[in-house]
Amino acid sequence: MRPSTLVEALEARSAHPDGVPIMGGTDVMVEMNFDKRRPSALIDLTRVPELTEWGVDGDHTRLGAGVPYTRIIEHLSGSAPALAKASRSVASPQIRNRGTVGGNLGGASPAGESHPPLLATDAVIELASVRGTRRVRARDFYLSFRTTALREDELITAVLLPRAPGPQQFAKIGTRNAMVIAVTSFSLALDAERRAVGTGIGSAGPTPLRSEAAEEFLEAEFDWEDGRPLAEPVVRRFGELVAAAARPIDDQRGTAEYRRHALSVMARRALSWSVTDYRKGATRCA
Repeated sequence: MRPSTLVEALEARSAHPDGVPIMGGTDVMVEMNFDKRRPSALIDLTRVPELTEWGVDGDHTRLGAGVPYTRIIEHLSGSAPALAKASRSVASPQIRNRGTVGGNLGGASPAGESHPPLLATDAVIELASVRGTRRVRARDFYLSFRTTALREDELITAVLLPRAPGPQQFAKIGTRNAMVIAVTSFSLALDAERRAVGTGIGSAGPTPLRSEAAEEFLEAEFDWEDGRPLAEPVVRRFGELVAAAARPIDDQRGTAEYRRHALSVMARRALSWSVTDYRKGATRCA
């Protein structure tokens, strides 16, 4: 099926709840080629213009679910820096030209690059059906392994990205530098206005995760006025709390022990980068 409007797409989804929506096809086609999936129908969304648009929506940037990673890198590095950094780490230019955040969310692999930034920045996911539209926080979207709050007659239509009132970081470790699935990944966001911290952990549990303990710890320890460098024990403790939130397994890409270690290191580095960026911002505002 090839709907050309969002209304047609929602009607097709309602009529074929067992059908598989496809946009970039970077995950779906691989599964079909390896005979891991044989859907009764494909709902091709590439002709639906509403899904490929982005723009300001109040205090958020509304990112259409079909906007490819390349466009995010080119146009949203300022308004959504963590997601743009994650997008740069996705596979090859060819995949970045086709792959989308909507597809990442629909597949719900815990290794998906976009999940940690969406969690760290408290993004909101827009879900639509013929019954109407609803919005779900990313923190409530991931239910269990490859299971999300998306209902069988719904499509992911957009992601609402809060503006960035502070530094945002993304880090990823893989078995090589390019074209690789993450061994684990981490995102950090500092909200200078609310004096809040957001974290996101990828490929270290059955779902993307947060470390609420690390967030609360850093919120209390961070110098929100001037962004002074943190004492080494504070930085180390932040890394430990991030690692403790993970629920990794041993697999062909890495052991659970290594994933925890890597998360601790990435968390410390992301915090160091963020403190530096925060101080630069504080200096400009002084």
